[in-house]
Amino acid sequence: MPPRKKRKSAPALTVVSAPDHISALPDSMLHHVLSFLPVQAAVRTCVLARRWRHLWRSTTGLRIVGFDDKKHLQHLRNFMHHLLVLRERTDLDTVEIKLGVFVEEDQTHVNLWTRFAVMCRARALTLHVNGPLRLDMDDLPLVSRHLRTLDLHDVDLPKSFIDFAGCPALEGLKMNLCSVSVGRISSCSLRHLSITGCHFGLGRWVIVSAPGLVSLTLKLVGLSDTKTPCLESMASLETARVYLGLNCADVCLNYDDYGHFCGANDKACNNCVPIKDDGSGDAVLLGGISGAKHLELRSQPRKFIFARDLKHCPTFSKLKSLLLNEYWCEAPGLDPLLCILKNSPVLEKLTLQLFSVGPNNKLHLKGSYKSMERPSAISRHLNIVEVKCDVVEERIYKVIKLLCAALNIREQTNDTFHAL
Repeated sequence: MPPRKKRKSAPALTVVSAPDHISALPDSMLHHVLSFLPVQAAVRTCVLARRWRHLWRSTTGLRIVGFDDKKHLQHLRNFMHHLLVLRERTDLDTVEIKLGVFVEEDQTHVNLWTRFAVMCRARALTLHVNGPLRLDMDDLPLVSRHLRTLDLHDVDLPKSFIDFAGCPALEGLKMNLCSVSVGRISSCSLRHLSITGCHFGLGRWVIVSAPGLVSLTLKLVGLSDTKTPCLESMASLETARVYLGLNCADVCLNYDDYGHFCGANDKACNNCVPIKDDGSGDAVLLGGISGAKHLELRSQPRKFIFARDLKHCPTFSKLKSLLLNEYWCEAPGLDPLLCILKNSPVLEKLTLQLFSVGPNNKLHLKGSYKSMERPSAISRHLNIVEVKCDVVEERIYKVIKLLCAALNIREQTNDTFHAL
């Protein structure tokens, strides 16, 4: 038998590891990447490699997220207790605290996390709570020369906390569903302000003083009645959106179906009594926002603030575009609408959003002027008039007919306006 041939041994496998490009990034970039992770996930990266062991201690952001689970929230409290002790005291760009289930014992912990963020010179601070219990902030001043934006949701704000004298760099403030126990909100540095569904608990008109404001959103919506804030002059304002919804307590008790308010006189209802000692001057809202270039003014029918302000209607000297709802068209002869148009000398575009819910209307109707036949009191620059609605019903047709008669708008096709 011939000798058996020896089998050739298989070549040894060589393990080639792919280069770790992420770990090769500089520390500053890795700190920034980790700031987008929830704090627990950021800390877990310490097991990836020796290079990652201590990176979590110097991230540029903290994202503290609590889910709708009490066990998870308890674990988060214990976790944060150790993190605050072990983390280096480097500066923070962003701090987000978003909690689902929230119980009374969490108040102290969240206040501690907030003060830690301020101590680490956070530039952007977010406090969001979702649940039946509102976050009650401690009654201590918020002092930071570095804080630029503050976003608050479902937070109870005492007087000292909302005193922004100690925040000279604050430019953006959002308050959603918050309870505000203060008579005045003041900031010289503020440029962007959004107040939505908030409750002003002192039972009087809160004064908002922000002379450098560029954009304003004010929506009184929800179920908790509150007075309309009084707006002081905002000379730099460009865009303002104001909606007096169900949350607005300024309701005329004698309002009738013809669009009449009892007004601020001797026979006024208890709600329409003259506004005194509020520091607002003649107008509550319109005076403060009269310098805006773009305005959206909407209201529920029975609210009297806009009607009151029209008695002292200021001149909207910079106003380019104006959006109004049916509130401005319900009085006989479109008097509120014509009043504000006569005081807007450079207005270019007028939009009426009538008898519809939400911004996504099914019909857009557009009209144009007869050449050189517009009323002398109306802006010579006004060249676009739009009506947005869901269906052309009798109320819409009545408004359009009055609008055409008042503004000398040309009829197009078989309708007063043509659909876009």
